[in-house]
Amino acid sequence: MALVFLVAACGSDAADPAPTSASRSGVGVAPSSATTAGLTPVTLTVGEGLDDAPLNTPRRALVPPGWTLSVFARVPSARHAAWAPDGTLLVSVPENGTVVRLQPDGRGTATVSTLLNGLTRPHGLAFADTTLYVAQSDRVDAYTYADGQATNPRPLVTDLPSARSPDLRGRYGHELKSLAVGQDGSVYITVGSTGNISADDLTANPPRASILRVPPGGGAPEPFAVGVRNGTALGVAPDGAIWSAVNNRDNIQFPYDRPYGDGSGSAQGRVIDDYVRDHPVEPFVKLTPGRNLGWPYCNPEADVDPGVRGSAQDFSDVPFIRDVEMNPDGRMLDCATLPPVEQSLPGHSAPLGLSFVDGDLPGEYASGALVGVHGSWNASPPRAPEVSFFPWRDGNLGAQQTLVGGFQSADGSRWGRPVTAVTGPDGAVYITDDTAGAVYRLAPPTR
Repeated sequence: MALVFLVAACGSDAADPAPTSASRSGVGVAPSSATTAGLTPVTLTVGEGLDDAPLNTPRRALVPPGWTLSVFARVPSARHAAWAPDGTLLVSVPENGTVVRLQPDGRGTATVSTLLNGLTRPHGLAFADTTLYVAQSDRVDAYTYADGQATNPRPLVTDLPSARSPDLRGRYGHELKSLAVGQDGSVYITVGSTGNISADDLTANPPRASILRVPPGGGAPEPFAVGVRNGTALGVAPDGAIWSAVNNRDNIQFPYDRPYGDGSGSAQGRVIDDYVRDHPVEPFVKLTPGRNLGWPYCNPEADVDPGVRGSAQDFSDVPFIRDVEMNPDGRMLDCATLPPVEQSLPGHSAPLGLSFVDGDLPGEYASGALVGVHGSWNASPPRAPEVSFFPWRDGNLGAQQTLVGGFQSADGSRWGRPVTAVTGPDGAVYITDDTAGAVYRLAPPTR
């Protein structure tokens, strides 16, 4: 069946999509980006031989007081990462089809070697004891990991949708796969949407724009969550729940039958740059069997005063409203039936990596989620890249705050873009950066 990209605008006579809950008060309203209060600027430490561009000039970052940031290794196009049982860090490089192994050298840096090569856009990495799972664009394989080698590859899932799938004919915007291994041994795999609002993804087999689950011991993958445009950031919380931070849609049409800002007449159905920059927010949600995140028919509405230009946004417990382009009369999906989004990030944050810490870091960072925020590519001014921290509280997450920032200058130029952050056996946080081609070591004060 031919893939149809639904991008036509709806008519201006569509009904005004009211929020699914009453307009919220300003209580608990978060700022329009994560708070950097309390962070301090530091100069990135770059060792000998690690100073290729863009780290050939001094770079400054924002970190908690007393923490340090240094270059652990240079890995061009570094993406996801996982710590192996032998205390080495594995990093995926989709661009050249490799997984590399970083062996700490005892001096705060690492020796880099190739673990696997010849893969098709490897991305997600995860361990279950000595079993290494590697997600390629069209499959997931399990390897036996021992003595610094990954051997005996066994297919877990094959024929996942990719740019090589016959029905997609090379048109696949989100083919990188991420994965996580649940506490019961289930393997969860992200399958991104074909494009921005490609509704045929929902009826594909397996469904795209979904999170698939392979049961413990293997078997056919089944949809675990749907309507997930691109849930690249996927992780397991301390209580075993599966969470995902999602890259949401672009070029959303203004959903309200009213003027926007100083304009006159209804702006409904128009793509307005000021509105698009902050809408829709990026969901950060606890996944449950059968959960639907609404894409492409419903969007999370974080505005305290919906439709008002410059409204403050409340990023917690965010309700859904209709997408007027894809669901003008609400018949495609009743957005009021969708559970609100537990947490969210500002629009176009582009969360790519997710891990949880539970007693691994000191003080206020002892328990929570680390999210690699890549930053927007199509918003002006750009959303800044950072590593975000969300505190873990009684089975839920608190508000976003910045753990590491400073990658973007006031003029919007950037020297780095974090992808993922994972804690190491030494109590430091290791951060991949596919733009600078580096892995950083963020070290807390000596305890």
